[in-house]
Amino acid sequence: MGFALHSDEHYTVEQYLTWPEDGPRFELIDGIPYELNAPGFEHQKLVAALHYELEFHRRARLKSGGEGGGNSSPCYIVESPVDVILSDITVVQPDLIVVCNPAIIVNGRVRGAPDLVVEVLSPSTAAKDRKHKRRLYEAAGVPQYLVIDPANRFVELYILATDGRYPVPEVLDAGDVLTLQVAPDFTLTLSDIFGWPLPLVAQENRVVYG
Repeated sequence: MGFALHSDEHYTVEQYLTWPEDGPRFELIDGIPYELNAPGFEHQKLVAALHYELEFHRRARLKSGGEGGGNSSPCYIVESPVDVILSDITVVQPDLIVVCNPAIIVNGRVRGAPDLVVEVLSPSTAAKDRKHKRRLYEAAGVPQYLVIDPANRFVELYILATDGRYPVPEVLDAGDVLTLQVAPDFTLTLSDIFGWPLPLVAQENRVVYG
C-alpha cells in the first residue's frame, strides 16, 4: 500500500516519525503537513556561505581557547534537512540551526529550541516563515530567529525578550553588520554572503554607502 497523507487530517510527531525517509520531505506545523520543495541554487549558496562564516568563527574560538556559545561544549552548526521537534504536533526543518546544548540532540534529531534558527525566504515559503514559524519559534523559546530575504538583500533578526516574546525585529540590509548572541565576537557584513552587484530590485531601494 502506498504512502498517502490526507489534507483534512491532523498528524502527530509520533506518526511523522514513521513516514518513509526516502519519500517527499515534510514539515509538520500544528499537526498539518507541509511538503517541502527542493531549494534553488542561490538559496543553498547563501545558506552555505553563512554556515562557512559561522563554522570558521567557531573553530577560531576553539583554537584560541574560547568556548562555543558561552557553554562548556562547542556549538553545532547544521544545515537542513534535520528535524527540529518543537511539540507533539510540530516538527520543522529550518535552513540552518545552531545548537549549543547537546542534550537536546536525540537519535539524530533536535528535540527542543535551538540557540539560533535561520530561514531563507523563497516565494513559496515567505508567508509561512514570517508568520507561522515566527510564532512557533517564539513559543518554543528560540533566543534568536534570523530571516533572510535573498531577493531584496536584507535580513530580519528577532531576539527573544525577557517576557518570552519577539519584539519588532532588527532589520539589516547588505551594507550592515550582523552580530549574533550565539557566536560571541562574531561580526559579518551581509554583503559578504549576499554578494555584489545587488539584483535590480534591491538596487532600486538600496542605501548608498560612502
